[in-house]
Amino acid sequence: MSALSKLLRQPAAGHLSFWCPGCKTSHDIQHGEGAGPRWGWNGNAERPTFTPSVLVRSGHYVPGHENGSCWCTYYQGHPDEERDFACGVCHTFVTAGQIQFLSDCTHELAGQTVPMVEFPEGRTC
Repeated sequence: MSALSKLLRQPAAGHLSFWCPGCKTSHDIQHGEGAGPRWGWNGNAERPTFTPSVLVRSGHYVPGHENGSCWCTYYQGHPDEERDFACGVCHTFVTAGQIQFLSDCTHELAGQTVPMVEFPEGRTC
């Protein structure tokens, strides 16, 4: 893994990772040639733009898991455990170093646009 800037990491060739202040974790995309979904990247590590939007789903928000076991049901059965994971949706446009959180996000930054943030110290992709 290499740090391309304070905002972007490259965990592997063709992969980019940025810190999401809404989810408080990193989100990854693939760019360039290759198999699987790919995003466009403007090549700017200081003010990145990704196209199209970045959509991250977890838990029961993942298609096909609506009625299955997820983090919500796990923590209902383990109420004394620290909540390290959550089910959620994070849908963003990343443009010129700004993150626009769309209204379908399930966290507190839904509907807001904020500057990209640095990875917290000691955190990796």
